[in-house]
Amino acid sequence: MKHNRYDKNEESLRRLLRQKRTEMGLTQEALAAILDKPQSFVSKYESGERLLSFVETVTVCRALGIPPHALLKEYLPNHDT
Repeated sequence: MKHNRYDKNEESLRRLLRQKRTEMGLTQEALAAILDKPQSFVSKYESGERLLSFVETVTVCRALGIPPHALLKEYLPNHDT
């Protein structure tokens, strides 16, 4: 299955991760520092220029202090599959 970074589900996940970051009061730079990544890493996945793997999504969740299952629980009610 080919991934499309402009897919509505990918966009919804990006929006949710960005929302969680801002709710935590973190800038892209601050989150990137926690992840030990450049700021462009956060910018690129939030803008859709880059897709996150499952493992990277879990890592971002943990950096935000969100249990990955809680993010999925919030994401899934808005999507059929």
